[in-house]
Amino acid sequence: MADASTILRDADAVTLVARYRAVRAAMERACEPLSPEDMGVQSVPDASPTKWHLAHTTWFFETFVLSDPAIGSYTPFDPAFNYLFNSYYEAVGDRHPRPKRGLLTRPSAADVFRYRAHVDAAMAERLPRLSDGDFDRLRPVIELGLNHEQQHLELLFTDIKHAFAQNPLRPAYRVASTWRQDSDPVGQQHRQDRNPVATAPVAWLPFDAGVRRVGHAGPEFAFDNEGPPHRVFLEPFALASRLVTCGEYLAFIADRGYDRPELWLSDGWHARSQHGWDAPLYWERHADRWHLFTLGGMRPVEESEPVCHVSFYEGDAYARWAGARLPTESEWEVACADRPVNGNLLEVGNLHPAAASNHRALEQMFGDVWEWTQSAYSPYPGYRPPPGALGEYNGKFMCNQLVLRGGSCVTPRDHIRATYRNFFPPEARWQFTGLRLARTT
Repeated sequence: MADASTILRDADAVTLVARYRAVRAAMERACEPLSPEDMGVQSVPDASPTKWHLAHTTWFFETFVLSDPAIGSYTPFDPAFNYLFNSYYEAVGDRHPRPKRGLLTRPSAADVFRYRAHVDAAMAERLPRLSDGDFDRLRPVIELGLNHEQQHLELLFTDIKHAFAQNPLRPAYRVASTWRQDSDPVGQQHRQDRNPVATAPVAWLPFDAGVRRVGHAGPEFAFDNEGPPHRVFLEPFALASRLVTCGEYLAFIADRGYDRPELWLSDGWHARSQHGWDAPLYWERHADRWHLFTLGGMRPVEESEPVCHVSFYEGDAYARWAGARLPTESEWEVACADRPVNGNLLEVGNLHPAAASNHRALEQMFGDVWEWTQSAYSPYPGYRPPPGALGEYNGKFMCNQLVLRGGSCVTPRDHIRATYRNFFPPEARWQFTGLRLARTT
């Protein structure tokens, strides 16, 4: 008769396998509207082809789980894939150059799906057979792999959007309703009906000065860069009740915000001049009206929606123009710490930022757009990267990046939390990035 610990371990293994299947299925479901040609394109070096995302997330499980001695005998699908689909893990070996991922016409998309099936079958067969000790040791690695796959699910949407935007036909990815879950009561209130919505004035919500504790604490999964928890002192500040809208950003453009160097950081002015920025990414002026490209195709800019696809530099310039600033990541986290994870996230199905509900309380903290902060991406006090190759996941990027918070309209709901620290270079615009203003009071 099995003892209690074995029964508990077996139940955990079943739950983990079920979660594994759900996360993997979500990535493949996102590919359903895409052709094999769509899945092979790489529009810029920062983006990756869809089939590379599919293969790399599979490589993670093959490399860090199925190669473990506790798994037993496992035959890799193709030994060459270790070179083709390693991203940046120096400890694992050499890799195909990132800017040339779009040149990998082989393996085909069909081969990549067979690769995924091969690894999925091995994971489903072997995980329930692990001893208690091996299961406990490998479970954090599997959880990391699942969250890693959810990150790449989001990247799949952002990268295919950029690729489609380069196509003169401006193809739509698919109708947003395909992603909607009509039984989701949280999602219902965030769905965008494409009708113009009047935008209420911003309310400024005050927060007192004091010592606050930030960073992840608890048994739930978090990335290593979210801890350790530590204390920060905050001066009194106020946070805008909602995100900056397209209409408000249009006023910045109309006031020659892109032509006034006094509003811009030096590096930002250089980037604006070098790239010829005069509006957010995907905005185009046709006759007397701005239009933008979305995953549903081209359409006019709707002034009530949050402005999206702006760089940190643009966000900082806008904040100066508006007589405000961007929040620090600690201010953002303190303001958001006790809020439930509700919002316009992937499961809602908009695949695009949605207008605020016009409440004068703090809203849009989760979903819609990743919110730029003014905080440099650096280690928390006492941070140490994990040992081995997986220590390369976050720690080695803690330089020349800015922190973003809150998730976007293509972030899975069970992937985001108040302590989550996303990071990108200040010039990045192809992600769903926007801004919320703050003030020192």
